[in-house]
Amino acid sequence: MAADAPACPRCDADLFKRHCKYVCPQHGVIVDCSDPFTL
Repeated sequence: MAADAPACPRCDADLFKRHCKYVCPQHGVIVDCSDPFTL
């Protein structure tokens, strides 16, 4: 994963970018573009 990739706030794993979402392999979607906050 890229060095600038955000990490999961629950387990600190690298998030995968899928379309408009950041997905944790353990916890599912963490952030999507409809969220008002960014990581």
